[in-house]
Amino acid sequence: MAQLPPITISTLDLARLEALLEKQPDSEAVRRLEDELDRANVVAPEAMPGNIVTMNSVIRFRMAKEDETFTKTLCFPRDMDGSKDKISVLAPIGSALLGLSVGQTIEWPGPNGNTLTVTITDVEYQPERAGDYQS
Repeated sequence: MAQLPPITISTLDLARLEALLEKQPDSEAVRRLEDELDRANVVAPEAMPGNIVTMNSVIRFRMAKEDETFTKTLCFPRDMDGSKDKISVLAPIGSALLGLSVGQTIEWPGPNGNTLTVTITDVEYQPERAGDYQS
C-alpha cells in the first residue's frame, strides 16, 4: 500500500469521534479510525479549509477500480438510516475519506481484503464552511 496522504480534522470532529470510539467494541474498523485520528493535523473548526472532508460533509469521490464517481454524506453511525447517500465513518471507506482534501488519493483495505483506491473530486457541502458547528 502507498504512503498515506496527510489529513486534517477539526477539534470538534476529533472530540465527537473520540467519544464515539470510547463506546465501540474493539474491531478492525475502530482501530483504523483510531489510527487516522492519531496521524491527523487538528485545527479549530473556524480554521478548517473548505476543501477538506469533515464529518457531515457531502463529498464526491471516485473509486479507481470501478471507475465510478459517488456522492455521499460522511456521517456518524447514529445517522445511518439506510439511505444509499450516506456512509458511516466506521465503514472502511468512511474512515479513509475523513480529513482528505480535494484532489487527494488514498489506498485503503477494502472489506474483502482488496485494496480500494479513492480520489476526492469535490466537497459539495462542508459544515465548517457553512458555519454549521452543530451537525
